[in-house]
This record gives sequence, structure tokens and C-alpha cells, in this order.
Amino acid sequence: MTKLITTMDDVMTMLDDMLREPTTFWNDFYTNREKEVPFFVNAPDENLVQYVEQGILHKGKVLELGCGAGRNALYLAKQGFDVRAVDLSSVALQWAKERAIEAQAHIQFEQANLFELPLKENHYDVIYDAGCLHHIAPHRRVQYVEIVQKALKKGGYFAVNCFAEHGAYGGSTMSDWEVYQQRSLQGGLSYTQEKLQVIFNDFQAIEIRPMKAIQQPSTIFGLDGFIVGIFRK
Repeated sequence: MTKLITTMDDVMTMLDDMLREPTTFWNDFYTNREKEVPFFVNAPDENLVQYVEQGILHKGKVLELGCGAGRNALYLAKQGFDVRAVDLSSVALQWAKERAIEAQAHIQFEQANLFELPLKENHYDVIYDAGCLHHIAPHRRVQYVEIVQKALKKGGYFAVNCFAEHGAYGGSTMSDWEVYQQRSLQGGLSYTQEKLQVIFNDFQAIEIRPMKAIQQPSTIFGLDGFIVGIFRK
């Protein structure tokens, strides 16, 4: 018997199935640590360092969405933050755990789909996303914002790093409709200052700007073709 679509969860699952299965892709992506992938370096994002050094972000509870190999989680832990770092990829998390052991940093790493992640309400002082949003399909975007809104304390900060339009490493300008017509995110959707302001319009925008390119090797990381933003609940 053909399964009927009777709930919004059924609709979301159907739309998920139209696109690439993410867990297998990201496990394969992180398998070869010698690949020339810019963000495989062990250095935190320049914007995150700025927020800490300027005193915008203070020590507290942090949730990192899509932590990858843990470079930003490690930085925050070293600054005294209580860090919970989540990723779909068990392969990425193994690498992150090895880095944390080497640095003697205590971080709560967790393999999970963020849309199935159990979260306490008004619990986190900071939520950070370095490259997760641009891989979120349009039908999950509202749910993504709801998760951030639910988990963040009043007065807490949400910061994001995502593809800008026509970047060297991704940044498709396709419309939300085209995602489903083509059954692809084309490597990642692009965002502009205006789009981020619309998506996070229930938050106070503190700063939205292009990411600063940082020549590597360096103690901080930055690339052309990305946009960064920080918002207050």
C-alpha cells in the first residue's frame, strides 16, 4: 500500500528524500584528512575570534551546529566556554575528538541531525554555525531558525558563517524553487546581508559583513566568498 502523506513531518521527509543523503556524503568528505580543503586547518574563524576579543561573547554555554573537525569548538573551549559541538559526520567528530585530546580541551561532541537534536529551551548563551546554514534545504530553514530561537537564552547571541554569492568554494544563486526542480543545492546556497536580515528578522542584527581573507598558515581562519553575521535574541 502506498504511504499517504498525512502530516507535515511526512512532507518534510519527502522533500528531504528529493535531495542528497547528507550523512554518507560528509563521512566520505572527511575521510581523507590530507585533502586541500581550506577549513581542514586547525584555526578558528576570524569573526568568532573578533566577537570574543571585543567582548561581545562572554564565557557561557555554547552550542555549535555543524562543528566538523572541531576547530571553532576547540577555540571556544580554550577561552573558557562550556561547549556542546554537534555534527552529522562520525568521521569528522573522530578527528575533532583527537584534536581535543591533544589540546587537553573538554568538549561535549555529539553525532546528530540537528532537526532531531534534543534541546533545552533558553539554555545557551551562544549558538555558532560555521558552514551549516548554506547546506540547509529551503523547506528546513524555518525549522532551523525555530531551533536557534528555542535553544538560545534571551539576550544570547547567534553567529553564522555562510557562502556569499558566487564564492570560490560555493554560493549558488539558485532560487528555492529551483532547488527542488533540480533536486540539488549545487554545493551550497548563497546568502546576502539582506537575506540574512530577512531570515533572522526576529533577532537584533549586530553585524553582517564579508568574511576577512586570512593568508594561511595563521592562528585564525578566513576566506573570500563568505559572509558572516552575529545576532542577538
